[in-house]
Amino acid sequence: MNTEAVIGIDIGGTYTKIGVVDREGNLYYEDAVKTDKYDDPNAFVEALADLIQKFSHDNSKSLTIKGVGVGAPNANYYTGNVEFAPNLIWKGVIPFAEIFRSKFNVPVVLTNDANAAAIGEMIFGAAQNMQNFLMITLGTGLGSGLVVNGGVVYGYDGFAGELGHVCVKEKGRRCGCGKRGCLETYVSASGIKRTVFELLSSETDNSEFRDVPFSQLDSKQITLAANNGDKIARKAFDKTGKILGRALADTVAHISPEAIFLFGGLAMAGHWIFEPTKAAMEDNLLGIFRGKIDILPSGLLHKNIAVLGAAALIWKELE
Repeated sequence: MNTEAVIGIDIGGTYTKIGVVDREGNLYYEDAVKTDKYDDPNAFVEALADLIQKFSHDNSKSLTIKGVGVGAPNANYYTGNVEFAPNLIWKGVIPFAEIFRSKFNVPVVLTNDANAAAIGEMIFGAAQNMQNFLMITLGTGLGSGLVVNGGVVYGYDGFAGELGHVCVKEKGRRCGCGKRGCLETYVSASGIKRTVFELLSSETDNSEFRDVPFSQLDSKQITLAANNGDKIARKAFDKTGKILGRALADTVAHISPEAIFLFGGLAMAGHWIFEPTKAAMEDNLLGIFRGKIDILPSGLLHKNIAVLGAAALIWKELE
């Protein structure tokens, strides 16, 4: 008997992850390619198609591929294009849905990576019984997916929900988007690194980071240092959480979610990021919202939410 499955693809600036996923979220195959190895997007998609063809040839199970879901930076759900993504090797407008359809000959749907994560949480994760929630992805940058009344909010042009690029500080840190003071310059793996080094220059606390170059620091080290009592690390998490909490309070006023999910490397810090975020959000909420909204780790925190989210995207579309 054939098992129906879909292909989930997560396009990142350095690596692209691909997997074959059934309706229950079981992952039959997983692989990755170097995104920036391919100057031509057609050659890139051809490489992904070759991986799937090899898997299909070697696999003993009988799988029927029903569609392809893709999560990518600056992916437009309406057009199927990736448009002017600053951290991808291909510039301008890339018609990825059209290219994928030509290689796989099945339905193809694209959305941005944070929206895909939100759909993954809704189909396979901890938001399965929720109609209104917010997904925050805390990686190198900050992504967000808004789900209202059971559907992802795409907006007029397909790019709604760019919470990472709301301004939280006038004339603040320079962002890769060209603006200053964007939320993701403070709340992300790269943002907390910048906060640590600012604190090192303004505070006198002893810290294991005083002899660590910026290029060698990552968010995992900051979490480990916080666990070991490093005051600079703990102050960095406190400052990061306060900024995120204030921004989330504003978003709550817009969409009134039941819950807010955090996913990504920085979310793995656990209570160091969750507690100051929750406290700051509650302090800044309008009274009618206080005490109603949970801030939770993703139910897929230790799974490949990028691939599962992209797969959930196409399953939702097919159904």
